[in-house]
Parts: sequence; C-alpha cells; structure tokens
Amino acid sequence: PFSPKCALKEENVAPPTNMLNVHLVPHTHDDVGWLKTVDQYYYGDRNDIQHAGVQYILDSVVDQLLKNPDRRFIYVETAFFYRWWKRQSPSMQQTVRQLVDEGRLEFVNGGWCMSDEATTHYSAVIDQMTMGLRFLNETFGACGRPRVAWHIDPFGHAREHASMFAQMGYDGFFFGRLDYQDRTHRMVQLEQELLWRASDSLPPPTADLFTGILPNGYNPPEGFCWDQSCDDPPIRDDPDLEDYNVNDVVSRFLGIAKAQVRRTNHIIMTMGSDFQYENANLWYKNLDKLILYVNALQANGSKVNVLYSTPSCYLQELHRANLTWALKTDDFFPYADSDHDFWTGYFTSRPALKRYERISNSNLQVTCNQLEVLAGPASRTGPFGEGESQTMKKAMAVAQHHDAVSGTEKQHVANDYARRLANGWQRCQVLVSNSLAALSASSAKRIYCDNLNISVCPLTESSRKFAVTVYNPLARPVSWAVRLPVNGSAYAVSDAKGAAVDCQVSRNRGFAVNELVFQVQAPPLGYSTYSVSLLQNGPPPASMKPRHPAAIQNEYLRVTFDPDTGLLSSLANLETKQSIKLTQNFYWYNASDGNNTESNQPSGAYIFRPNSSTPFIISQTAKTETVQTSVVQEVRQWFSPWVSQVVRLYAGRGVGGGNQSICGICSTCLGKEVITRLDTSIQTAEVFYTDSNGREVLRRKKDFRPTWTLKQSEPIAGNYYPINSRAFIKDDADQLTVVTDRSQGGGSIHNGSLEIMLHRRLLYDDVRGVAEPLNETSHIFPDGLVVRGRLLLSLERPPVAADTHRLIAQEMVLQPLLTFTDGDLNPNTRLEVRGVGVGNVCLLEHQFQSWESKVSSQPVTVSLQKLFSTMEVVGVSEMNLSANQWKDEMRRFAWAPQTDETPVLKTFQDISPWEVTLRPMEIRTFLLRVVLR
Repeated sequence: PFSPKCALKEENVAPPTNMLNVHLVPHTHDDVGWLKTVDQYYYGDRNDIQHAGVQYILDSVVDQLLKNPDRRFIYVETAFFYRWWKRQSPSMQQTVRQLVDEGRLEFVNGGWCMSDEATTHYSAVIDQMTMGLRFLNETFGACGRPRVAWHIDPFGHAREHASMFAQMGYDGFFFGRLDYQDRTHRMVQLEQELLWRASDSLPPPTADLFTGILPNGYNPPEGFCWDQSCDDPPIRDDPDLEDYNVNDVVSRFLGIAKAQVRRTNHIIMTMGSDFQYENANLWYKNLDKLILYVNALQANGSKVNVLYSTPSCYLQELHRANLTWALKTDDFFPYADSDHDFWTGYFTSRPALKRYERISNSNLQVTCNQLEVLAGPASRTGPFGEGESQTMKKAMAVAQHHDAVSGTEKQHVANDYARRLANGWQRCQVLVSNSLAALSASSAKRIYCDNLNISVCPLTESSRKFAVTVYNPLARPVSWAVRLPVNGSAYAVSDAKGAAVDCQVSRNRGFAVNELVFQVQAPPLGYSTYSVSLLQNGPPPASMKPRHPAAIQNEYLRVTFDPDTGLLSSLANLETKQSIKLTQNFYWYNASDGNNTESNQPSGAYIFRPNSSTPFIISQTAKTETVQTSVVQEVRQWFSPWVSQVVRLYAGRGVGGGNQSICGICSTCLGKEVITRLDTSIQTAEVFYTDSNGREVLRRKKDFRPTWTLKQSEPIAGNYYPINSRAFIKDDADQLTVVTDRSQGGGSIHNGSLEIMLHRRLLYDDVRGVAEPLNETSHIFPDGLVVRGRLLLSLERPPVAADTHRLIAQEMVLQPLLTFTDGDLNPNTRLEVRGVGVGNVCLLEHQFQSWESKVSSQPVTVSLQKLFSTMEVVGVSEMNLSANQWKDEMRRFAWAPQTDETPVLKTFQDISPWEVTLRPMEIRTFLLRVVLR
C-alpha cells in the first residue's frame, strides 16, 4: 500500500514471527484548543493553566529523530504542524521531508484536527479533513498521505465517521475511548480489533474499516511515562550505582506485554500523552534503553521483541496475519467510563456555540464552495475590497475539534472559537459582496444582518425601501420564510419579476416594534431578489389574541391545542389523513452535584447525570397569544419567565410545528438540564432513530446495546444519543420526525415519547479535566445565556417519511443566505440567477439509504456535462472522498469478517466518464476541468 519511495516503512516492519512483537508508538496528543486557546497551545503561552507548547514539541522531536535512525514518531493535528512548517528554514523543511520519506516521521489521521464524532456534521468533517490532507499531499506527496485514522480522544465513535474514513482511503482506524463494559466484553472475547461495517447501504467493502481499540487509551503503560510532566523513574542502567533498576523495569515491562492478550503475535503500546515530547530527549533516551535491555534477553531465550513502530506498521502486520475479524455494524455511543458516568451531556453543552458553528458551516458552503468558485477572481478582488475564504475555512476546521463544537472547553476557549468564526465570516462577507456584484451587474453596497436570530437588523428597521437577495446553496428550489424586524406598520413586497408577494406585519417579540413575514422562492444553486417598500396607508399589523386557540392549520397540517392548558394536544397530516395525539412541554432534570448515595459524580460539560429519573415540569399550562394571517399562523406560548416558544405553520408549506424556544437558565436556578418532550400515541416499543453526523440513520433501543449485554446504571443519561440533524419515532402507521437546527442530545425514555435536551447550566465541574462548571452567561444575559432554537416537526407514513425528513434536514443545515441593499435597485441589476453550478471539485451525493424509500432509494444517474449551466465540462477525473488521491489509484487492505449476514448489494457501472451513477448513500468526488460559457 505504500509508495516504493517510502522504503523504511516496509523495512521497519520485519519482526520475527516466533516472538511476541511489541510495537512502541511514540506520539503526542495536541488538542486544537481545550484548556487554552489554539494560539496559547502552539506558542506555549498561559502555562499557568496548563504546561503545553506545540512548537517546542515539534522542534524537539525532529532533533531527536535525527540522532537515531531507528526512532519513530507520529503526528496528527495538521493545524499545528502547518503553523510550525511555515516558520522553518528551507534546509529544515528538506530534513523533515527526508524523515517523512523514510517513514521515521509519519502522519496519521491528517485532518486539520481530530474531530468530535457526536456533534459534527459530515460536510464540515469532510472539509476539515480535506484541508489537512491536501496540505500534507502538496507538501510531502505519497509518503505524507496518512493510511490510518487516529481518534484517540473523542468521547464515543460514530458509524458515519468510519464510513467517511473508509471512503477517504484509510486502511484502518484506532481509537482509545469506548464504554467500560464494552471494553471488558471485548477483552474477554478477543474482539478489541474488529471489522467495522459502517454503512447498511454501500456495498462492502466500500465502508468497511478495520478498527483497533488501544489497550491504554492513548497513554503509556503504568510506570512507563518518561515525559517531563511524568513522575515515573527513568531507567537507571549504571551497574555501579545502588539505584540500578534495569532488571526491575524489564521485568515489569515483560509482565505488562505478556498480559496484553491479542489474536496475533503483535501488540501495540502508545508511548506519549497530552502535549508530551516537549523535551523529546527524555522519552527517546529511556525508550532506547528499554528496547536494548528487553531485546537483550532474547539471547537467553526470551520470546519478546520490542521495536519502534507506527500505527500503519502495526496494522500491516495484522493484515499479514490473514485472519478473520469480528464484525460490527452499529456505533460506539453512548460512552461511559464507569458506573453512573455517561458522557452524554456534551451532546448539548454550549448550544449557542453549536448553533453558531452550524450557521458558519452553511455560510462556508455558500461563500467558499460555491460563490467564490462561480465568480472566480472577481470574488476576491472587487468593488468591496479583497475578500478571502481561508480565514473561515480554518476557523471552521478548528471548530470541528473534539473540544470545540462539543462544548467541552473552558469558557475563554469557547469565546476564542466563536471569535475565529466571526472573523472568518466578516472576511467572507466581502467575498460574497464581490461575487454577487459580479453576478448581478450591480455594485450596490451589500449589508448583512448578523443578528436576525435576536430580531435585530438596523437596515430593515429604519429603511423605507430595501431589497433582499436570497441565495440558495441547494441543488433544488427552496421555499423559505423570511422574517425581518421592522418599525413600520405595512409593507409591499415584490419578487424578481415584479409580482406582488403576500406579506404580513405582526407585533415583534424582539427589539423592533414589528416583524415582516413573507415567503421566498429561491432557485437551485442561485439567487433571487425581493424588493420591500414601506406603505404609508397600509393595513395595521396583525393583532395578537390573548387566548388558547383551538387549532392552527395550513394546506398540509393541523395542530390542535388543549383549550384548558394551552398545550399542544394533537397533530394531523391533512394529505395522508393521519392524526396522532401529541403533547409537548418543557421539563428540567436536577443535575447531580456529586452528593448522591450511589455515586459522587456530578453533571458537567461532558457528563449528564440527573439526580432523578423523573424530570420537573416547568409549567402545567402555557399562557398563549395567537396570530393568524394568510402568510403564517402561530401560537406564542409562555411557560415561565425563562422558557417560551412559538408554534408556527406557514402557508403552502408541508413542514409543521415550527418551534422556537428560548431558555435562559437564571443564576438562582443553577444545576438544571432543560428538555422538551413530545409524548405521542405512537407505539414505539421503546425504540427510536437518530442520524449519524447528518447522514445514515441508526436504530436505538432503550437499555440495549447490539453487541454486548448492558448493565444499566443511569436510566436517563444511559439512554441519550447524539442527534445531529434529526430523530424520529414510528410504528406501522405513523412516523413523527423532529429536525433540529444544531446538534443536541436526546432519547426515548417512555413508549411513544421523544425528548431533546435544549440547554444546560451547571453548578459543578464533572472532574474530566476542564476544571470549571458549565455556567454560560453574557453581558446581555447575566442571569444565564439565552438560547433560541428551532425544531421542525413532520408527520408522515413510515414508508415515505424519509423523502420528507431528509430534505427538511438538508434545508435546515444549508439555509439560504440573505443579503440586503438599501434604496432603489439599479434597473440593470440581474435580479435572479438560476443553476449557476459550482467549481472545479464537485461532490455528488445520494442522500437516501437503500431501505428508506421505494422511490428515492433508487440509483440515480447524473450527467456531468449537463449539470452546470454556466460552464462547459471538458474533462473529468474521479478522486477519493477527501480529494487527495485518484480513485483508480486508491488501494486499501482487504479484511474478512468472521461471520457475514450482510445482503449482497447490487453495484452499478457508470454509463461513461460523463454520466455517473450514484448508489444509495454514496458520495463521489470529481475533479472537473471547465471553461465558462
């Protein structure tokens, strides 16, 4: 699998076959932000928080590798290596290239960071992996291309990540964390190394990935840590000294090695940990001695051989063993490291940051992956200055780190992640303005309303006439409701053709007096412009009626409310003539403070641990107001001073129960974990379904794990799973889907019930390293950070429900981008552009699983030559998913499962290089050579 140029990678792994071969893997785990910011970690700043300086680690490691050709080292986080590399002299860069070519310095994983697996969306993961891998490919060529995925620290592992790694060309995947009960089971069954079949739709071995669970997490064996941060004694090998300890060290090491039972005569030991090797001499001097003295015993008959190694070398030996391996088809969630300690709180932690990351991902796809390519050089240098996308790309890549979007960092680090995203978006806005100026033939100043989430937009609140340009990043038309804060009482709206658009003004709950609402139709991969004018003598704003409504409905859905409580009571699909009982309310779990008879574990940024399995209801009733117009019908509900929501139905849209909630957990109410719960008449048998990173759907069952017998210690936290974009419950007749606007945690604790955690504010740290409670405030909301969220509900028949919820989820992730111009439009302005197409690298994706839909789960053939209206495709080459290798040159190890009941899935051949067929759940990457028409 390696290039012939990478000679020592092959030569290094030629250990004897009649011995136990111990592969020592020197490594460092360098968080791209956690207790310190990215900059602080790189430079070694704020060592009062944590002693760590990545630049010194790389300096020291390279120096030590040069002193002994047997030594090896692996490095993971390209975000840090990229910084270090840019500051090296040409001679040092050449030296490092030589180390890489010889296999002495090996890159594993290779993404910009080691991403979280629970709260990241697949599109953002692909982007950050591509960024890191592209840099390595361009800098080091084939020898710098990682062959092993390495996620030693993320807190649970998603099946979709394994699928993506397989499609990126990795031979194997190693990680350190899995449930403590699962680890014990696998040790007994000799299944710590397995074959992960990470898709039920892609034909094997497309998404098959060999997976190894590291025996010590990612730390060295106990007693063998030789970093400056460690307390273990060094190897003292002068026999003339009284403290000579070689015999003791060797004896202890042999005991540990022989106790590590695996299926081959090869075992792996991670030699390193968090931010270690800043003084690499300490590690290597002792490792040299360990190898020397253990191997010296072979002359006396010892059957243990120790060598410097890397994960790819170890993996190569496992492949040479030609064994069959246990097969796994589910995922590794939820993760617990002991009784009562389930790491399921971080599925929701820092919900504002999670939403900001998701919006930023949408903006990145629009500005960098589409508009920048479409407008070409004009996007970067135009009437609004120099725009650039790299700042946003790097900020988004860093935000995928397993202590970033996960919400498990210190507060000042979370602020830094948000600051980076804000800086990236400011620079991208210039790029968007330039692109739209080129496409529309108008240099009118573009204005952005970044605070629409809190109903703030100075332009719309003050201007008598303005235009709204709606860019749709999806490859299909989208209908979208635009809500703008205004201070006028009546407005006229017209579309790009000058036709009047139905609109409505109602009283606003934000800073402006009123809110203007109208629906737009955005063309695929294009934009449309709407003109808005203040009317002098228009109708008054829609009035709010302070009463409990009987129901609201549009052409598709009817939502009924209880006349006594004001709560939701039923949901009906008028097209399919379905109706279910549906009660929705807000509750909170009292977070454990550690003073509990069963365990002293508190809830914190990582861990969810309620004191009781029964949540407290916030209110049995809701104070309500109703607004019913031709554009939108809504019921505004207040449950307490710190929880409220609006239930909305828009005209002409089949998406029901639009739900916006606000939760600001006050300072006198610390230790609360707030949920919304939907209790229905659907018979679920304690089963529900969640997506994996926005892609494939997995079945979840209460108190059950598919591959091992669970001893449940936490009936709530132990049944929570990550919901990245959607979850649903169903029976034979009905399916209720909830689409989320960010990653959140949730579960189905009761039959027919689905609950989603919205917000958390906690009193204590959970003793997992972050060393501060999850207590978010701001200067605006000192009594607890207010979070506004959105949930969309859909009721469908199960066989066709996938057609709806997948499309809704995609619209939620990739929302239209709004830009504004003040005053009258130039008469020569192009108000609408359709089907503009995207750039040189094209990702084509089939969005449905093979079993989901009779119609949408069929293969689809796409003509690349007809796909783009503004470009002519003159050449095409297929690449792997991460676009760092030609697809026809990708060679992966083949692995055989012990048992295989996977049905044979039909494969499809492309008609020609220009007409490609997509199978269910397939993502294909093409490099296109194009010319503008």
